[in-house]
Amino acid sequence: MNKTQNLLKTMGLHFLLMVGVFISIFPFYWLTVMATNQTSDILRFPSRLVFGSELFTNIGNVLDNVDFFQSFLNTLFVTVVSALCVLFFCSLAGFTFAKFQFPGKNWLFGLLLVTLMIPSQLSFIPSYILISKIGWVGTYKALIVPGIANAFGIFWIRQFSQESIHDSLLDAGRLDGCNYFRLYWNIALPILRPALAFLGIFSFIGVWNDYLWPLIVLNDPVKYTLQVTLSQLNGIYDTDYGMVMAGTLLATLPLIMMFLFVSRQFISGIAAGAVKD
Repeated sequence: MNKTQNLLKTMGLHFLLMVGVFISIFPFYWLTVMATNQTSDILRFPSRLVFGSELFTNIGNVLDNVDFFQSFLNTLFVTVVSALCVLFFCSLAGFTFAKFQFPGKNWLFGLLLVTLMIPSQLSFIPSYILISKIGWVGTYKALIVPGIANAFGIFWIRQFSQESIHDSLLDAGRLDGCNYFRLYWNIALPILRPALAFLGIFSFIGVWNDYLWPLIVLNDPVKYTLQVTLSQLNGIYDTDYGMVMAGTLLATLPLIMMFLFVSRQFISGIAAGAVKD
C-alpha cells in the first residue's frame, strides 16, 4: 500500500513538473512560431501553432527597418558595464553590512529595506531632473550610473555573507595583515561566487530588458538600446507582427544562450542562498 501511495505521489509530482515546464516553455515556442509566420497567419482564428517559412523574411525586414546590430552593441555595452558595477558595489556593501560593525548600521540597513517597497518608477522624474542638471541626458552614463547598486543586490549579498563567510576566516586574514579591501577581495569574493553568479544574471536580464528609462533619457537614435529600437517596429496604423516577433526573438536569444551557459551557477546560487547552516 505504501509503495502504491509513493508511486502515485511520484507520478503526481512528475505530472505537475511537466505542466510547469510546458507553461514555462510555451511562450518561447509561441514567440518562435509567430516569428516564422506572416501577420495574417498570426491573427487568424484558430491560431496556427506550427512553424512557418517566413523567419528569414521577417528577420530581413527587421534589419531593413531598424539598425539592429548597432542597438545590440549599445545594449551589450550598457548591460555588461551595469552588471559588473552592480556585482562590485553590491557585494562590497553587502559584505560590509554582514561582517562589520559601524555606527548606524542597523538603521541604514532598515532604510535600505524600505526602498525595496518603493516602485522604481517613482524615482524617474527626480532622477531625470538630476541627470538633466549635470548634463548626462542622451549619454550612457544616464543609463549606467543610477543602477550601479541596488537594495536587492545588497540585501542578497548580505544574507549570503552572513551564512557563508565565517568570522574565523576574517580573523585569520587580519592576523596575516589583510586590510578591509583585501579581506573582501581575497577571502569574501571566492566564497560569494554562487551568489554573485545569480546576482549577475539577474542584473544582466533586468538591464537588457529595460525599456522605459532608456526611452526617457536617450535622444540620439544611434545610442538607442535594443528595446527602444524594437519599439519602432510598431506602426501607427499597421503593424507587421511577424517582423516584430522576429525582432523580439533575436533580442531574446542572447538571454537564453547566456542562461543555458551559466544555469548551473544560477541554480546553485539560489539553492545556496536558501540553505541555512
